[in-house]
Amino acid sequence: MMNMRNYVKAADDTPLFFRDWGEGAAVVFAASWALPSSMWQYQMAALTDAGLRCIAYDRRGHGRSGDPGGRYNFNTLSDDLARVIESLDLSDVTLVGHSMGACEITRYLSRHGADRIGRLAFLAPAGPILKKTADNPDGIDSAIFEAVRGLWRRDFPQWLAENARPFVMPDTPQASIDWFMAMMRETSLQAVVELNRELTEADFRAEMRDIILPTLILHGTNDASAPLELTGKRCAQLIRHSELKIYDGAPHGLFLTHAEQVNRDLLNFISLPAA
Repeated sequence: MMNMRNYVKAADDTPLFFRDWGEGAAVVFAASWALPSSMWQYQMAALTDAGLRCIAYDRRGHGRSGDPGGRYNFNTLSDDLARVIESLDLSDVTLVGHSMGACEITRYLSRHGADRIGRLAFLAPAGPILKKTADNPDGIDSAIFEAVRGLWRRDFPQWLAENARPFVMPDTPQASIDWFMAMMRETSLQAVVELNRELTEADFRAEMRDIILPTLILHGTNDASAPLELTGKRCAQLIRHSELKIYDGAPHGLFLTHAEQVNRDLLNFISLPAA
């Protein structure tokens, strides 16, 4: 029988698993595309040791949360995040999101407001807009994304094996690569495909302009998944009270490859006095 102590129910009754470590000011982590809350363990361990309460949840179709067979869209994901925050009655929260998680947080703010939130940290954000449009000519053609999704439908584990290396550093141990690939292989293929389509078709520019919270953006110069010029720098231009810290040579998986630096920057940011 499922132990419901570490679960909350979404509005459609989908069970959402969360891990809750430590005591103190609350930090809530939103995971990357196709990754569960386990990806944040190195950040959670460091921040818990520093006296913070760290909460990370598995979005629907990921990790130990339910796979409802649909509703894989940003509105639903942001409502799920709201359910976690409200069920635990959190306030003055630091929201931390990696890649797609930063976009999830952005939609949360536009749908639910910032009353419970104190600050934001975006790690390698996959926004504000990835696709090529008339007013985003440097974006990526939607046909390229669709072709990749076709490969996932045929053999997602093989695609991961062939494309994992650019996510990390040349000297990243194979065991670490195997660790995050194993987590991704367990994600619902429906969630993998549909959420990637949501992400690559979304436009968060207007929503990011409305963000007024202090925001830290951490991004690497060697990010192959969310190129710095297309994503991190544009987020910083749109979000008024933001600080962009560029990690020279860092890839998309900087939460793993540059964990110590990420943890220091998060702790320094969280300890700053409120604006």
